[in-house]
Amino acid sequence: MRSSRMNNPAKDIDSYLAGVPEEARRTLEELRKAIRSAAPKATECISYAMPAYRYHGVLVYFAAFKDHCSFFPGAGVLKSYQDELRAYSTSKGTIRFPIDKPLPAALVKKMVKARVKENEARAESKSR
Repeated sequence: MRSSRMNNPAKDIDSYLAGVPEEARRTLEELRKAIRSAAPKATECISYAMPAYRYHGVLVYFAAFKDHCSFFPGAGVLKSYQDELRAYSTSKGTIRFPIDKPLPAALVKKMVKARVKENEARAESKSR
């Protein structure tokens, strides 16, 4: 699924979601809703052929793959929430989860808010 999207990347998140199977679409729509709730000032975009959110720089990404979905909140956030993420497959900044089981919205919101704080702090330090 992903390789063909790389050749013809979506122009926005709605078109990205329209191109993924229904089960993954429902899961990613739940993720999108949680991200938007936690970061209402963030703007949606496509970056590296994946849905992304920007707020003082890139905030988070998400994507559908053949056998799983992924959420990319960054390495610092993953480290901060490692205990709550033990049930998931993770790597340096990536959480992989089943296509048919969205991440808990409350956990997503906490991680997104943590990323908002990281980006705000970085933007503040750059403006000095």
